[in-house]
Amino acid sequence: MSPVEIWCNEAQERYVLAILPADVARFKAICDRERCPYAIVGEATEEKQITVVDQHFDNKPVDLPMSVLFGKPPKMHRTATTVESVGTVLMRRIWILMSRFSVYCVTQPWPVKVFLSPLVIARSVVWSPGIKWLGPWQVPVADCAVTTVTYDSTAGEAMAMGERTPLALIDGPASGRMAIGEAITNISAARIADIKDIKLSANWMCAAGAEGEDEKLYRTVEAVGMDLCPKLGITVPVGKDSMSMRTAWQHQGEDKSVTAPLSLIITAFSPVLDVRKTLTPHLRTDQGDSELLLLDLGAGANRMGGSILAQVFCEFGDTAPDVDDASVLKGFFSAMQASLAQGDILAYHDRSDGGLLTTVAEMSFAGHVGIDINLGALGDNWMESLFNEELGAVIQVSKQQSAAVIKRFTEANVGVRHLGELNQTDTVDISYNSSKLFSQPRSVLQSAWSETSIRWLSA
Repeated sequence: MSPVEIWCNEAQERYVLAILPADVARFKAICDRERCPYAIVGEATEEKQITVVDQHFDNKPVDLPMSVLFGKPPKMHRTATTVESVGTVLMRRIWILMSRFSVYCVTQPWPVKVFLSPLVIARSVVWSPGIKWLGPWQVPVADCAVTTVTYDSTAGEAMAMGERTPLALIDGPASGRMAIGEAITNISAARIADIKDIKLSANWMCAAGAEGEDEKLYRTVEAVGMDLCPKLGITVPVGKDSMSMRTAWQHQGEDKSVTAPLSLIITAFSPVLDVRKTLTPHLRTDQGDSELLLLDLGAGANRMGGSILAQVFCEFGDTAPDVDDASVLKGFFSAMQASLAQGDILAYHDRSDGGLLTTVAEMSFAGHVGIDINLGALGDNWMESLFNEELGAVIQVSKQQSAAVIKRFTEANVGVRHLGELNQTDTVDISYNSSKLFSQPRSVLQSAWSETSIRWLSA
């Protein structure tokens, strides 16, 4: 290869590492053991000059000051205008629809599910020593992916995702905060020493130049980077952006265009102290009497804007869920880690797309066990309680540990509500006080939940 081919080619799977001279011998030994090709290509100097030497031609194909590469490029200036998001108040007809119809609709849209085969790990636990798929039925509804550092270690790493793109149509900053919040509630299922150990990768997508989008992007970046993350003690060391999320064309002489909404996709990474303490949505039936508790980070707000329920009925709403208090989210994480350390929680699943209904249904699917849920303790509007997508989680705890767990989360200012317990009939039963809202065999509801995946994979 010529010098320009070696220096400028964009071959994948090639990495550059900086190591101390004293570690070179150890580095070589590791590479030899792992049969990993490597080459020592140069050294770092204090001189701000980049020099590439070619021994074959006895010349320097690259020899230039660093300022040429990283000088003072012209700054880009944008003029942004604010465009108020005009949502629609959810029509009252949604609230009077039959509950059974709503349940089946909400469990089927693609955002609720993962149907892209086992390659997708956003909601599937990756296998490694000490880790199993979710129960003997291997239902892919895990909140985070967990691996061990080696085959004979219980330490590991966790990865989780968070995104709330539809909310940006109502409130850009709220969608960014909720994406980070969802990543935190997902990765909380793993045993992590400190919230500061979590690092975020931020993938921004925006139609730069489109009316109102630049201002929305600015306010969302400001909300995430200057406010929420510093309050949580979390950094965003890496990310990428795609700023051309708009396409335009002509069809039969008519101008057409599609503009994608502002989108922030968060990937959270963290070292894990003990992979064996990782929680999953797999409800346990071998630990005696237990109960299900709702951990509500939304403080009962139950904002329905952008929810799956609204979307399946061609509505959208005008008020989006949000992270109103970073300290509550931080307290939730600390309480979760204390509970993991003590082994007080049997199963865990975060509340996100589809709301509480999808959360408890997926836990039922993973455990192949029926559940009795009563919404009486969640407020006057059972529909909002069941389908809102505020941050939160459902946990299964033994009745002996219930009081201690409730006390721990209450002291962290996290709302705790009793939901119900497992049943012996293998049915999903949902009630509001003494009124039965929904009752179907778990297998029937799981079949409806799987239908999108089946149709997509058979297409």
